[in-house]
Amino acid sequence: MAACDQATGVVLASTDVDGKTNEITQFGPLLDQINDLRDTVITADALHCQREHVAYLAQRGAHSILTVKANQPNLHAQLAGLPWRAVPDATRHDDRGHGRHEIRTLKILTISTGIDFPYAAQAIQVWRRRRLDEPKPFTTETVYAITDLQVHQAKPAQLAVWIRGHWSIENKIHWVRDVTYDEDRSQIRTGTGPQVMAALRNAAIGALRLARATNIAAANRHHARDSSRTLALLGIT
Repeated sequence: MAACDQATGVVLASTDVDGKTNEITQFGPLLDQINDLRDTVITADALHCQREHVAYLAQRGAHSILTVKANQPNLHAQLAGLPWRAVPDATRHDDRGHGRHEIRTLKILTISTGIDFPYAAQAIQVWRRRRLDEPKPFTTETVYAITDLQVHQAKPAQLAVWIRGHWSIENKIHWVRDVTYDEDRSQIRTGTGPQVMAALRNAAIGALRLARATNIAAANRHHARDSSRTLALLGIT
């Protein structure tokens, strides 16, 4: 389980999740590794839409944007039941490229009463219509989120950037580790070996990201051809 900086794609902290626990219990211990969270915005998957998590973040002076799904059925129903049809789009993006087409709209409602979740200030609805490859048909999806950020603290465009940035972590970290580094087929499976290798992969990805590499596989090949390139990347001369 890792905490990743959206802007750089660098893993800031990681922790093991063994078979005796789950990611929910590791939320606090993971972020405890980061000394100062004041005025940062933490985005997280629906699994971490937990009262204890927002209380932890509030105590550390951080803010949150949390996806809400069926694991919080009452909260999800409350958000879905808000008068979204009467709310104009706050942002709209129409992206095309490489045979893909995605339309995203974002709506925001300030919460005054009726939402049973601590620190809730604004409710967010993201509607996505996308076609991954022509001539496949379009699919639509409606996603809800909740944040403690007040209207004056984050404009709609910034909220949209953070939400999309959270979705991009799958490509920046998980996909790279699974595909480029073929992590799932690693033969290192005993003791602390898997955690050590995960940390090394994260460090390698982070170093390449900070060097502005956009294609990690190509960057790996570039550095593998000449060991001095890797030393220079790490500041070792």
